[in-house]
Amino acid sequence: MTSYNSIIIGAGHNGLVCASYLAKKGQKVLLLEASSSTGGLAANREFHPGFQTAIAHSIGHFSVKIAKDLNLSSYGFKDDVSMPLIGLDPDHNHLQLDNGVLQGAGDDQNRKYQKYQSSMQKFAQALAPFWTKTIPRIGPGSLKDMLTFAQLGLNVKRLGKQDMLEFLRVFSLPARDLMDENFDDERLKALLSWDGLIGARMAPRSPNSAVLAMLYRQSESANGSPLPTGKVSALIEALEKSAIATGVEIRCATPVKKILIAETSESEQGPIANGVLLANGEKIYAEHIISATDPKRTFIDLVGVKYLDIGFTNRIRRLRSDGYVGKLHLALKGLPEFTGLEQPHGRMIIASDMDDIEFAYDDSKYGECSNKPVMEIVIPSLQDGSLAPEGQHVLSAHVMYVPYKLKGGWTDQARQQICEKSIDTLATFAPGIREQILHAEFLTPQDLEQQYNVTGGHWHHAEFAIDQMLMMRPTYEAAQYKTPIDGLYLCGAGSHPGGDLVGAAGHNAAHEILK
Repeated sequence: MTSYNSIIIGAGHNGLVCASYLAKKGQKVLLLEASSSTGGLAANREFHPGFQTAIAHSIGHFSVKIAKDLNLSSYGFKDDVSMPLIGLDPDHNHLQLDNGVLQGAGDDQNRKYQKYQSSMQKFAQALAPFWTKTIPRIGPGSLKDMLTFAQLGLNVKRLGKQDMLEFLRVFSLPARDLMDENFDDERLKALLSWDGLIGARMAPRSPNSAVLAMLYRQSESANGSPLPTGKVSALIEALEKSAIATGVEIRCATPVKKILIAETSESEQGPIANGVLLANGEKIYAEHIISATDPKRTFIDLVGVKYLDIGFTNRIRRLRSDGYVGKLHLALKGLPEFTGLEQPHGRMIIASDMDDIEFAYDDSKYGECSNKPVMEIVIPSLQDGSLAPEGQHVLSAHVMYVPYKLKGGWTDQARQQICEKSIDTLATFAPGIREQILHAEFLTPQDLEQQYNVTGGHWHHAEFAIDQMLMMRPTYEAAQYKTPIDGLYLCGAGSHPGGDLVGAAGHNAAHEILK
Protein backbone atom coordinates (compact mmCIF):
# COMPACT_ATOMS: atom_id res chain seq x y z
CA MET A 1 0.00 0.00 0.00
CA THR A 2 1.28 3.49 -0.87
CA SER A 3 2.12 5.46 2.27
CA TYR A 4 3.15 8.70 0.59
CA ASN A 5 2.41 10.53 -2.64
CA SER A 6 6.08 11.44 -3.03
CA ILE A 7 9.39 10.45 -1.48
CA ILE A 8 12.32 12.80 -2.13
CA ILE A 9 15.89 11.55 -1.69
CA GLY A 10 18.21 14.33 -0.54
CA ALA A 11 17.31 17.41 1.53
CA GLY A 12 19.56 19.93 -0.17
CA HIS A 13 17.95 23.20 -1.23
CA ASN A 14 16.42 21.67 -4.39
CA GLY A 15 14.93 18.79 -2.44
CA LEU A 16 13.44 21.22 0.08
CA VAL A 17 12.02 23.43 -2.67
CA CYS A 18 10.48 20.48 -4.53
CA ALA A 19 8.98 19.09 -1.32
CA SER A 20 7.34 22.40 -0.40
CA TYR A 21 5.70 22.88 -3.80
CA LEU A 22 4.31 19.33 -3.76
CA ALA A 23 3.02 19.60 -0.20
CA LYS A 24 1.40 22.99 -0.93
CA LYS A 25 -0.74 21.15 -3.49
CA GLY A 26 -1.89 18.61 -0.94
CA GLN A 27 0.60 15.81 -1.46
CA LYS A 28 1.86 13.73 1.45
CA VAL A 29 5.64 14.14 1.10
CA LEU A 30 8.53 12.38 2.82
CA LEU A 31 11.98 13.98 2.53
CA LEU A 32 14.92 11.70 3.33
CA GLU A 33 18.42 12.97 4.09
CA ALA A 34 21.51 10.83 4.76
CA SER A 35 23.32 13.43 6.88
CA SER A 36 22.27 14.77 10.26
CA SER A 37 20.82 18.03 8.90
CA THR A 38 19.20 19.51 5.82
CA GLY A 39 20.99 21.75 3.32
CA GLY A 40 23.47 19.46 1.53
CA LEU A 41 26.49 21.48 0.42
CA ALA A 42 24.83 24.58 1.93
CA ALA A 43 24.57 23.05 5.41
CA ASN A 44 26.75 24.51 8.15
CA ARG A 45 29.41 22.14 9.43
CA GLU A 46 31.65 22.53 12.44
CA PHE A 47 35.26 22.15 11.27
CA HIS A 48 36.81 23.25 14.58
CA PRO A 49 35.16 23.56 18.01
CA GLY A 50 32.93 26.64 17.86
CA PHE A 51 33.68 27.38 14.18
CA GLN A 52 31.21 26.58 11.39
CA THR A 53 30.74 27.27 7.70
CA ALA A 54 29.12 25.73 4.63
CA ILE A 55 30.71 24.45 1.43
CA ALA A 56 28.44 26.86 -0.47
CA HIS A 57 29.55 30.06 1.24
CA SER A 58 27.39 32.61 -0.61
CA ILE A 59 23.91 32.51 -2.11
CA GLY A 60 24.49 34.16 -5.47
CA HIS A 61 21.13 34.25 -7.23
CA PHE A 62 18.40 32.33 -5.43
CA SER A 63 15.15 32.64 -7.39
CA VAL A 64 13.02 35.62 -6.41
CA LYS A 65 9.94 33.75 -7.68
CA ILE A 66 10.58 30.76 -5.43
CA ALA A 67 11.31 32.97 -2.41
CA LYS A 68 7.92 34.65 -2.93
CA ASP A 69 6.01 31.43 -3.67
CA LEU A 70 7.30 29.78 -0.50
CA ASN A 71 7.02 32.97 1.57
CA LEU A 72 10.61 32.63 2.74
CA SER A 73 10.73 36.17 4.11
CA SER A 74 8.28 35.15 6.84
CA TYR A 75 10.80 32.49 7.91
CA GLY A 76 13.74 34.89 8.22
CA PHE A 77 15.23 34.93 4.70
CA LYS A 78 15.97 38.39 3.31
CA ASP A 79 17.64 39.17 0.00
CA ASP A 80 17.72 42.96 0.12
CA VAL A 81 21.46 43.51 0.64
CA SER A 82 24.06 42.96 -2.05
CA MET A 83 27.46 41.36 -1.52
CA PRO A 84 30.36 43.25 -3.19
CA LEU A 85 32.70 41.46 -5.59
CA ILE A 86 36.32 42.47 -4.95
CA GLY A 87 39.29 41.76 -7.18
CA LEU A 88 42.39 41.62 -4.96
CA ASP A 89 45.44 43.15 -6.63
CA PRO A 90 49.05 42.27 -5.60
CA ASP A 91 49.88 45.98 -5.68
CA HIS A 92 46.81 46.65 -3.50
CA ASN A 93 44.97 48.58 -6.20
CA HIS A 94 41.87 46.52 -5.62
CA LEU A 95 38.76 46.57 -7.81
CA GLN A 96 35.28 46.51 -6.35
CA LEU A 97 31.87 45.88 -7.89
CA ASP A 98 28.90 46.73 -5.71
CA ASN A 99 25.32 47.06 -6.99
CA GLY A 100 26.56 47.67 -10.53
CA VAL A 101 29.09 50.35 -9.50
CA LEU A 102 32.73 49.69 -10.40
CA GLN A 103 35.44 51.25 -8.26
CA GLY A 104 39.21 51.29 -8.78
CA ALA A 105 39.40 50.85 -12.55
CA GLY A 106 39.50 54.42 -13.90
CA ASP A 107 36.96 56.39 -15.91
CA ASP A 108 37.64 54.73 -19.27
CA GLN A 109 37.21 51.19 -17.94
CA ASN A 110 34.16 52.37 -16.00
CA ARG A 111 32.48 53.55 -19.18
CA LYS A 112 33.32 50.30 -20.92
CA TYR A 113 31.99 48.33 -17.97
CA GLN A 114 28.66 50.18 -17.94
CA LYS A 115 28.22 49.51 -21.66
CA TYR A 116 29.19 45.85 -21.25
CA GLN A 117 26.94 45.39 -18.23
CA SER A 118 23.98 46.96 -20.00
CA SER A 119 24.27 44.38 -22.80
CA MET A 120 24.74 41.46 -20.43
CA GLN A 121 21.72 42.51 -18.38
CA LYS A 122 19.56 42.61 -21.52
CA PHE A 123 20.74 39.15 -22.55
CA ALA A 124 20.26 37.74 -19.04
CA GLN A 125 16.73 39.15 -18.87
CA ALA A 126 15.84 37.50 -22.18
CA LEU A 127 16.87 34.12 -20.74
CA ALA A 128 15.72 34.59 -17.14
CA PRO A 129 12.16 33.19 -17.52
CA PHE A 130 13.47 29.90 -18.92
CA TRP A 131 15.52 28.88 -15.90
CA THR A 132 12.22 28.20 -14.07
CA LYS A 133 10.60 26.40 -16.99
CA THR A 134 10.93 22.84 -18.24
CA ILE A 135 13.02 22.88 -21.41
CA PRO A 136 11.16 20.99 -24.18
CA ARG A 137 12.52 17.62 -25.22
CA ILE A 138 14.33 16.94 -28.47
CA GLY A 139 12.05 15.89 -31.31
CA PRO A 140 8.30 16.36 -31.88
CA GLY A 141 6.68 18.06 -28.91
CA SER A 142 3.41 19.33 -27.59
CA LEU A 143 1.83 22.69 -28.21
CA LYS A 144 3.22 23.81 -24.84
CA ASP A 145 6.73 22.81 -25.95
CA MET A 146 6.37 24.84 -29.14
CA LEU A 147 5.08 27.82 -27.16
CA THR A 148 8.12 27.66 -24.85
CA PHE A 149 10.48 27.76 -27.83
CA ALA A 150 8.37 30.50 -29.40
CA GLN A 151 8.57 32.59 -26.23
CA LEU A 152 12.35 32.19 -26.09
CA GLY A 153 12.61 33.23 -29.75
CA LEU A 154 10.32 36.19 -29.12
CA ASN A 155 12.36 37.33 -26.11
CA VAL A 156 15.53 37.24 -28.18
CA LYS A 157 13.84 39.00 -31.10
CA ARG A 158 12.61 41.74 -28.76
CA LEU A 159 16.21 42.65 -28.11
CA GLY A 160 16.20 44.35 -31.49
CA LYS A 161 18.20 43.34 -34.54
CA GLN A 162 21.59 44.59 -33.39
CA ASP A 163 21.36 43.21 -29.85
CA MET A 164 19.87 39.94 -31.12
CA LEU A 165 22.79 39.39 -33.47
CA GLU A 166 25.24 40.28 -30.72
CA PHE A 167 23.52 37.88 -28.32
CA LEU A 168 23.77 35.04 -30.83
CA ARG A 169 27.44 35.87 -31.42
CA VAL A 170 28.59 36.01 -27.79
CA PHE A 171 26.33 33.21 -26.51
CA SER A 172 29.05 30.53 -26.62
CA LEU A 173 32.20 32.65 -26.81
CA PRO A 174 35.16 31.73 -24.60
CA ALA A 175 35.32 34.13 -21.67
CA ARG A 176 38.74 35.33 -22.85
CA ASP A 177 37.39 36.55 -26.19
CA LEU A 178 34.50 38.39 -24.55
CA MET A 179 36.76 40.08 -22.01
CA ASP A 180 39.45 41.03 -24.57
CA GLU A 181 36.80 42.60 -26.80
CA ASN A 182 35.47 44.81 -24.02
CA PHE A 183 38.30 45.72 -21.64
CA ASP A 184 41.98 46.63 -21.38
CA ASP A 185 42.39 46.20 -17.62
CA GLU A 186 43.67 42.67 -16.95
CA ARG A 187 42.43 42.77 -13.35
CA LEU A 188 38.92 43.60 -14.51
CA LYS A 189 38.93 40.86 -17.12
CA ALA A 190 39.79 38.23 -14.51
CA LEU A 191 37.22 39.56 -12.06
CA LEU A 192 34.35 39.62 -14.55
CA SER A 193 35.13 36.20 -16.00
CA TRP A 194 35.19 34.53 -12.57
CA ASP A 195 31.46 33.85 -12.25
CA GLY A 196 31.43 32.10 -15.61
CA LEU A 197 34.17 29.70 -14.52
CA ILE A 198 33.75 28.99 -10.82
CA GLY A 199 32.82 25.40 -10.07
CA ALA A 200 33.50 24.14 -13.60
CA ARG A 201 36.32 22.51 -15.47
CA MET A 202 36.70 25.46 -17.79
CA ALA A 203 39.19 28.28 -18.17
CA PRO A 204 39.05 31.63 -19.99
CA ARG A 205 40.11 30.06 -23.31
CA SER A 206 37.77 27.06 -23.07
CA PRO A 207 35.48 27.03 -26.15
CA ASN A 208 32.37 26.22 -24.21
CA SER A 209 29.72 28.01 -22.22
CA ALA A 210 31.37 30.40 -19.75
CA VAL A 211 29.34 33.29 -21.17
CA LEU A 212 26.11 31.30 -20.75
CA ALA A 213 27.11 30.59 -17.14
CA MET A 214 27.64 34.32 -16.58
CA LEU A 215 24.15 35.04 -17.92
CA TYR A 216 22.68 32.29 -15.76
CA ARG A 217 24.25 33.85 -12.66
CA GLN A 218 22.98 37.31 -13.62
CA SER A 219 19.41 36.13 -14.18
CA GLU A 220 17.88 37.32 -10.91
CA SER A 221 19.71 40.67 -10.84
CA ALA A 222 18.44 41.13 -14.41
CA ASN A 223 14.94 40.97 -12.94
CA GLY A 224 15.72 43.82 -10.58
CA SER A 225 16.77 41.80 -7.54
CA PRO A 226 20.10 42.49 -5.82
CA LEU A 227 22.40 39.59 -5.10
CA PRO A 228 21.78 38.51 -1.50
CA THR A 229 24.29 38.42 1.33
CA GLY A 230 26.40 35.43 2.23
CA LYS A 231 24.19 34.26 5.13
CA VAL A 232 23.52 30.86 3.60
CA SER A 233 22.19 29.39 6.84
CA ALA A 234 19.23 31.80 6.76
CA LEU A 235 18.16 30.44 3.36
CA ILE A 236 18.37 26.79 4.43
CA GLU A 237 16.57 27.48 7.72
CA ALA A 238 13.79 29.31 5.86
CA LEU A 239 13.42 26.51 3.29
CA GLU A 240 13.23 23.88 6.04
CA LYS A 241 10.65 25.87 8.03
CA SER A 242 8.60 26.45 4.88
CA ALA A 243 8.64 22.72 4.07
CA ILE A 244 7.57 21.75 7.59
CA ALA A 245 4.82 24.39 7.56
CA THR A 246 3.38 22.87 4.38
CA GLY A 247 3.29 19.43 6.00
CA VAL A 248 6.50 17.85 4.65
CA GLU A 249 7.87 15.06 6.85
CA ILE A 250 11.67 15.34 7.05
CA ARG A 251 13.88 12.48 8.25
CA CYS A 252 17.60 13.23 8.62
CA ALA A 253 20.32 10.64 9.30
CA THR A 254 18.27 8.32 7.06
CA PRO A 255 20.37 7.14 4.09
CA VAL A 256 18.65 5.44 1.17
CA LYS A 257 20.28 2.21 0.00
CA LYS A 258 18.18 1.49 -3.10
CA ILE A 259 15.24 2.76 -5.10
CA LEU A 260 12.70 -0.04 -5.24
CA ILE A 261 11.66 -1.09 -8.75
CA ALA A 262 8.54 -3.10 -9.49
CA GLU A 263 9.16 -5.29 -12.53
CA THR A 264 6.15 -5.90 -14.78
CA SER A 265 5.48 -8.46 -17.47
CA GLU A 266 6.60 -7.80 -21.05
CA SER A 267 2.98 -7.27 -22.08
CA GLU A 268 2.63 -4.43 -19.56
CA GLN A 269 4.60 -1.25 -19.09
CA GLY A 270 8.25 -1.31 -18.10
CA PRO A 271 9.78 -1.15 -14.63
CA ILE A 272 8.19 1.27 -12.15
CA ALA A 273 9.82 3.02 -9.19
CA ASN A 274 7.48 2.59 -6.24
CA GLY A 275 9.54 2.96 -3.08
CA VAL A 276 12.90 3.10 -1.33
CA LEU A 277 14.96 0.69 0.72
CA LEU A 278 16.68 2.44 3.63
CA ALA A 279 20.12 1.49 4.93
CA ASN A 280 18.44 0.12 8.07
CA GLY A 281 16.38 -2.32 5.98
CA GLU A 282 13.07 -0.41 6.14
CA LYS A 283 11.01 -0.18 2.96
CA ILE A 284 8.77 2.83 2.28
CA TYR A 285 6.45 3.13 -0.70
CA ALA A 286 5.13 6.08 -2.72
CA GLU A 287 3.58 6.96 -6.08
CA HIS A 288 6.54 9.17 -7.02
CA ILE A 289 10.21 8.72 -6.15
CA ILE A 290 12.18 11.94 -6.67
CA SER A 291 15.96 12.09 -6.50
CA ALA A 292 17.75 15.31 -5.55
CA THR A 293 21.05 13.45 -5.67
CA ASP A 294 23.33 13.51 -8.71
CA PRO A 295 22.42 11.53 -11.88
CA LYS A 296 25.23 8.97 -11.57
CA ARG A 297 24.37 8.16 -7.98
CA THR A 298 20.67 8.04 -8.83
CA PHE A 299 20.83 5.71 -11.82
CA ILE A 300 23.99 3.66 -11.28
CA ASP A 301 23.92 3.24 -7.50
CA LEU A 302 20.30 3.62 -6.39
CA VAL A 303 18.40 2.22 -9.40
CA GLY A 304 20.93 -0.17 -10.94
CA VAL A 305 21.79 -0.64 -14.60
CA LYS A 306 19.71 -3.81 -14.95
CA TYR A 307 16.62 -1.60 -15.22
CA LEU A 308 18.10 0.82 -17.76
CA ASP A 309 18.67 0.79 -21.50
CA ILE A 310 22.35 0.31 -22.29
CA GLY A 311 22.50 3.49 -24.39
CA PHE A 312 21.01 5.55 -21.56
CA THR A 313 23.35 3.93 -19.04
CA ASN A 314 26.39 4.76 -21.17
CA ARG A 315 25.34 8.40 -21.49
CA ILE A 316 24.97 8.67 -17.70
CA ARG A 317 28.36 7.00 -17.13
CA ARG A 318 29.98 9.46 -19.56
CA LEU A 319 28.67 12.56 -17.78
CA ARG A 320 31.60 14.76 -16.84
CA SER A 321 31.21 15.08 -13.10
CA ASP A 322 34.71 15.28 -11.61
CA GLY A 323 34.90 18.28 -9.29
CA TYR A 324 37.64 20.89 -9.66
CA VAL A 325 37.11 23.05 -6.55
CA GLY A 326 38.75 22.55 -3.17
CA LYS A 327 37.57 24.19 0.05
CA LEU A 328 39.85 25.95 2.53
CA HIS A 329 38.40 26.73 5.96
CA LEU A 330 40.31 28.78 8.53
CA ALA A 331 39.37 29.34 12.17
CA LEU A 332 40.84 32.75 13.00
CA LYS A 333 41.57 34.55 16.29
CA GLY A 334 40.28 37.81 14.83
CA LEU A 335 39.25 39.58 11.64
CA PRO A 336 42.05 39.37 9.06
CA GLU A 337 43.39 42.62 7.62
CA PHE A 338 43.75 42.71 3.84
CA THR A 339 46.19 45.41 2.78
CA GLY A 340 44.36 48.17 0.93
CA LEU A 341 40.88 47.11 2.11
CA GLU A 342 38.97 48.82 4.88
CA GLN A 343 37.06 45.62 5.59
CA PRO A 344 36.97 42.17 3.92
CA HIS A 345 33.20 42.34 3.51
CA GLY A 346 32.53 40.79 0.10
CA ARG A 347 33.50 37.98 -2.24
CA MET A 348 37.23 38.54 -2.72
CA ILE A 349 38.85 37.06 -5.82
CA ILE A 350 42.55 36.21 -6.03
CA ALA A 351 43.27 36.08 -9.77
CA SER A 352 45.30 39.04 -11.01
CA ASP A 353 44.68 38.29 -14.68
CA MET A 354 43.15 35.65 -16.89
CA ASP A 355 46.53 33.99 -17.42
CA ASP A 356 46.64 33.17 -13.69
CA ILE A 357 43.32 31.37 -14.12
CA GLU A 358 44.36 29.67 -17.36
CA PHE A 359 47.68 28.39 -15.99
CA ALA A 360 46.04 27.02 -12.84
CA TYR A 361 43.58 25.19 -15.09
CA ASP A 362 46.44 23.84 -17.23
CA ASP A 363 48.02 22.27 -14.15
CA SER A 364 44.75 20.61 -13.16
CA LYS A 365 44.34 19.01 -16.60
CA TYR A 366 47.41 16.92 -15.83
CA GLY A 367 46.33 16.00 -12.31
CA GLU A 368 48.39 18.65 -10.53
CA CYS A 369 47.66 21.61 -8.26
CA SER A 370 48.91 25.05 -9.21
CA ASN A 371 51.78 26.66 -7.33
CA LYS A 372 49.80 29.90 -7.72
CA PRO A 373 46.24 29.04 -6.65
CA VAL A 374 43.31 31.19 -7.75
CA MET A 375 40.44 31.45 -5.30
CA GLU A 376 37.32 33.15 -4.02
CA ILE A 377 37.29 34.17 -0.35
CA VAL A 378 34.56 35.25 2.04
CA ILE A 379 34.45 35.89 5.77
CA PRO A 380 30.96 34.48 6.44
CA SER A 381 31.17 35.31 10.16
CA LEU A 382 30.83 38.99 9.20
CA GLN A 383 27.26 38.27 8.06
CA ASP A 384 26.51 35.59 10.66
CA GLY A 385 28.17 36.04 14.03
CA SER A 386 26.98 32.62 15.21
CA LEU A 387 29.57 30.90 12.98
CA ALA A 388 32.48 31.69 15.32
CA PRO A 389 33.05 32.59 18.99
CA GLU A 390 32.69 36.28 19.79
CA GLY A 391 35.57 38.34 18.41
CA GLN A 392 36.80 35.46 16.24
CA HIS A 393 36.11 34.68 12.60
CA VAL A 394 35.81 32.06 9.88
CA LEU A 395 37.47 32.36 6.47
CA SER A 396 36.02 30.23 3.67
CA ALA A 397 37.75 29.94 0.29
CA HIS A 398 36.85 28.17 -2.96
CA VAL A 399 40.23 27.15 -4.39
CA MET A 400 39.77 26.58 -8.11
CA TYR A 401 41.30 23.84 -10.25
CA VAL A 402 42.00 21.34 -7.50
CA PRO A 403 41.66 18.05 -9.43
CA TYR A 404 39.44 15.21 -8.27
CA LYS A 405 42.08 12.79 -9.52
CA LEU A 406 45.45 14.03 -8.29
CA LYS A 407 48.56 12.56 -9.89
CA GLY A 408 49.82 10.06 -7.31
CA GLY A 409 46.52 10.18 -5.41
CA TRP A 410 45.24 12.30 -2.54
CA THR A 411 47.25 11.69 0.63
CA ASP A 412 47.43 13.65 3.89
CA GLN A 413 50.72 15.09 2.66
CA ALA A 414 49.25 16.16 -0.70
CA ARG A 415 46.27 17.75 1.05
CA GLN A 416 48.60 19.60 3.42
CA GLN A 417 50.69 20.89 0.50
CA ILE A 418 47.77 22.53 -1.30
CA CYS A 419 46.50 23.86 2.03
CA GLU A 420 49.86 25.54 2.69
CA LYS A 421 50.08 26.92 -0.85
CA SER A 422 46.62 28.41 -0.45
CA ILE A 423 47.51 30.03 2.88
CA ASP A 424 50.75 31.37 1.40
CA THR A 425 48.72 32.96 -1.40
CA LEU A 426 46.32 34.50 1.12
CA ALA A 427 49.24 35.86 3.13
CA THR A 428 50.42 37.97 0.18
CA PHE A 429 47.20 39.98 0.60
CA ALA A 430 46.67 39.55 4.36
CA PRO A 431 50.23 39.45 5.76
CA GLY A 432 49.27 38.71 9.37
CA ILE A 433 46.87 35.89 8.68
CA ARG A 434 49.17 33.00 9.63
CA GLU A 435 49.49 34.33 13.18
CA GLN A 436 45.68 34.40 13.43
CA ILE A 437 45.07 30.78 12.40
CA LEU A 438 43.76 28.50 15.13
CA HIS A 439 42.93 25.67 12.74
CA ALA A 440 43.02 25.03 8.99
CA GLU A 441 41.02 22.47 7.01
CA PHE A 442 41.31 21.68 3.31
CA LEU A 443 38.69 19.55 1.53
CA THR A 444 39.46 18.11 -1.90
CA PRO A 445 36.76 17.10 -4.40
CA GLN A 446 37.26 13.51 -3.19
CA ASP A 447 36.56 14.65 0.37
CA LEU A 448 33.38 16.39 -0.82
CA GLU A 449 32.30 13.20 -2.58
CA GLN A 450 32.79 11.08 0.53
CA GLN A 451 31.28 13.51 3.02
CA TYR A 452 28.35 14.79 0.96
CA ASN A 453 27.47 11.81 -1.28
CA VAL A 454 28.11 13.84 -4.45
CA THR A 455 29.71 11.85 -7.28
CA GLY A 456 33.08 13.38 -8.16
CA GLY A 457 32.62 16.07 -5.54
CA HIS A 458 31.16 18.28 -8.27
CA TRP A 459 29.07 21.23 -7.05
CA HIS A 460 26.75 21.10 -10.04
CA HIS A 461 26.43 17.25 -10.13
CA ALA A 462 27.55 17.42 -13.79
CA GLU A 463 29.73 19.84 -15.71
CA PHE A 464 28.03 23.13 -16.59
CA ALA A 465 28.83 22.83 -20.30
CA ILE A 466 26.88 23.35 -23.51
CA ASP A 467 26.53 19.61 -24.22
CA GLN A 468 25.25 18.99 -20.68
CA MET A 469 22.75 21.84 -20.44
CA LEU A 470 19.19 22.73 -21.37
CA MET A 471 17.45 19.79 -23.13
CA MET A 472 20.64 17.73 -22.69
CA ARG A 473 20.89 18.00 -18.90
CA PRO A 474 21.72 15.41 -17.70
CA THR A 475 20.89 13.68 -21.00
CA TYR A 476 17.91 13.32 -23.28
CA GLU A 477 15.22 10.96 -21.89
CA ALA A 478 15.77 12.56 -18.46
CA ALA A 479 16.05 16.28 -19.24
CA GLN A 480 12.42 17.06 -18.35
CA TYR A 481 12.81 15.66 -14.79
CA LYS A 482 10.86 12.49 -15.67
CA THR A 483 13.17 9.51 -16.29
CA PRO A 484 12.93 6.28 -18.34
CA ILE A 485 11.78 4.55 -15.13
CA ASP A 486 8.09 5.30 -14.60
CA GLY A 487 7.47 7.00 -11.28
CA LEU A 488 11.08 8.19 -10.95
CA TYR A 489 11.99 11.88 -11.27
CA LEU A 490 15.08 14.06 -10.87
CA CYS A 491 15.10 17.41 -9.07
CA GLY A 492 18.77 18.08 -8.32
CA ALA A 493 21.55 20.23 -9.74
CA GLY A 494 22.19 17.64 -12.46
CA SER A 495 18.91 18.72 -14.05
CA HIS A 496 18.02 21.94 -15.89
CA PRO A 497 19.03 24.67 -15.23
CA GLY A 498 22.00 23.47 -13.17
CA GLY A 499 23.79 24.10 -9.92
CA ASP A 500 24.31 27.01 -7.51
CA LEU A 501 21.84 27.97 -4.79
CA VAL A 502 18.98 28.80 -7.16
CA GLY A 503 16.19 26.30 -6.43
CA ALA A 504 14.96 26.23 -10.03
CA ALA A 505 15.50 22.49 -10.57
CA GLY A 506 13.39 21.68 -7.50
CA HIS A 507 10.71 24.14 -8.62
CA ASN A 508 10.57 22.79 -12.18
CA ALA A 509 10.51 19.13 -11.14
CA ALA A 510 7.62 19.72 -8.75
CA HIS A 511 5.57 21.36 -11.48
CA GLU A 512 6.22 18.43 -13.83
CA ILE A 513 5.14 15.94 -11.16
CA LEU A 514 1.99 17.93 -10.43
CA LYS A 515 0.85 17.93 -14.08
